[in-house]
Amino acid sequence: MSFRHWVALLAVCATSLAFAADPPKQAQPPVKPAAAAQPAPQQSGQTTGQPQSAPTSQAQGSPKPQQTEVAEAMKAPTPGETKPGDATAGQAKAAVCAACHGMDGNPAQSQYPKLAGQQEEYIARQLQLFHDKKRDNVIMQGFAAPLSPQDMHDLGAFFASKTSLPGVADAGLVARGEALYRGGDAKLGAPACMACHGPDGRGNPGAGYPQLAGQYGDYVSAKLKDFRDQKSFGDDDRAKIMPMVAKGLSDTDIAALSSYVEGLHSADADKKTAAK
Repeated sequence: MSFRHWVALLAVCATSLAFAADPPKQAQPPVKPAAAAQPAPQQSGQTTGQPQSAPTSQAQGSPKPQQTEVAEAMKAPTPGETKPGDATAGQAKAAVCAACHGMDGNPAQSQYPKLAGQQEEYIARQLQLFHDKKRDNVIMQGFAAPLSPQDMHDLGAFFASKTSLPGVADAGLVARGEALYRGGDAKLGAPACMACHGPDGRGNPGAGYPQLAGQYGDYVSAKLKDFRDQKSFGDDDRAKIMPMVAKGLSDTDIAALSSYVEGLHSADADKKTAAK
């Protein structure tokens, strides 16, 4: 065997020995390296190595959110809530009313109603009707337009704190006026006025029936004729009462009733007038 053959044989043997000692590795699919575990955030005041306590939803001793909301709602005033009228606040707001109704609710002209001594609730309701254009009077609708319910009650409280000056009845109409006011007329289907407005004409605040005592006869007459013609204030059940009551009244009956109402007053009213 020649020298070159020996060299080639030795090279083949060396390759075989290297292959047996370190066989080729098979290709492996790529593997995404695992993310390193992050240490949990330590709570304030907790030292390293101490076990962490389970998180709590609310600090001990503090009220639950729902309880807090309920408590706040009970303390907070209801939006738009109307309080009882404030006569002092109403006095300032009544300055604009004085031109027609007088500084103290006793107007100088009989075409305007007396507001002095009238019930707060009744005045507030009438102003609301003007505001909502459910009572027909262009002038009063304009004055009532900017008023809030609280303004209306404040005005009512102011005028309710005043005293209506007594009027004088026509002696020739008293008998018929008194008969209608105190006993009504069954033939006309007219009930007694005092059943709702009281024997002294002070009205019934709880039921919403206004004071009539001392009211100008001219104003009462105009309103009774409106009621007789089926004109009323508002569209609720109370608005239906007076058109039914007045539908059978004649002009003579209305004149007698109006005059009697103007002269109707209590003995206390005489004393207060004399004191002035």
